[in-house]
Amino acid sequence: MTKITAAITAVGAYVPDYVLTNQILETMVDTNDEWITARTGIKERRILKDKDKGTSYMAIKAAEDLIKKRNIDPREIDMVIMATATPDMPVAATGVYVASQIGAVNAFSFDLVAACSSFLFGMSTAARYIESGKYKKVLLIGADKMSSIIDYEDRTTCIIFGDGAGAILFEPNLEGLGLIDEYLRSDGIGRNHLKIDAGGSLLPPSAETVANKQHYVFQDGKTVFKFAVSNLADVCAKVMERNNLSSEDVNWLVPHQANKRIIDAASNRMGLPDEKVMINIHKYGNTTSATLPLCLADYEDQLKKGDDLVFAAFGGGFTWGAVYLKWAYNSK
Repeated sequence: MTKITAAITAVGAYVPDYVLTNQILETMVDTNDEWITARTGIKERRILKDKDKGTSYMAIKAAEDLIKKRNIDPREIDMVIMATATPDMPVAATGVYVASQIGAVNAFSFDLVAACSSFLFGMSTAARYIESGKYKKVLLIGADKMSSIIDYEDRTTCIIFGDGAGAILFEPNLEGLGLIDEYLRSDGIGRNHLKIDAGGSLLPPSAETVANKQHYVFQDGKTVFKFAVSNLADVCAKVMERNNLSSEDVNWLVPHQANKRIIDAASNRMGLPDEKVMINIHKYGNTTSATLPLCLADYEDQLKKGDDLVFAAFGGGFTWGAVYLKWAYNSK
């Protein structure tokens, strides 16, 4: 019997219209364009300014973009996985609302939370459902409204993050294309280095937590950077080694867009030239769960059937990993 693999068959994306440039940030906090660019590679990021719109709004837009491009009936979707660190609200899963709004009335849905690794872990999860043979169309959405949890008086975090959403569709493949291998890791040592202190069961919301700005992202930048540089490069090398891939074999590195120096460390370890690395951090900053699908959306017209892609991400917790996937279609 031919083995079923989970292949990406469509991509969709959405970013808000408002552009927050480094020059605008210079008027908000003590920073400058040269400093931000040299340390992160970021020039601008998109922000969802409408206070009445949350992560679900962008997720719906990205899903609708995919559905239109692929020309599919949303009723055919079996499952919607929502990768996000900024759900619309506690308890009520954002993905469930998104599925209903896009017309995926026959799908079941759930949220998946693993900080910036959420989408990567979601790829693994989606693939297992497809490989089971029971599910034919699994929609994976990565979306985050990071501006909702960023203190724009904190120059260590406000320069990094942006808002956006991306979506991919997984379907069964019998040609050996799709998700081939993965190496996913986590370590609780990172719990206190990249976090939001308040709002959970450990420290519920109160007037005091709001006054102390404990509902915003805190990042120990040096510790996170050091851990991310070494571990992201390690998992990329591990996946290449396990699958006997040389630098010539790999067509594309699809890295989480957190910091240009972290991306460079991974691509250098893999022996890849710049032209084989998907980069859009300069346009969007770190959109957390949306970085990987936004890369695919930006580079989709350059991808060819059979291309070897290595995806890699690193997030709070700590969580990190790499996925090896063979591209399943020509976009042109």
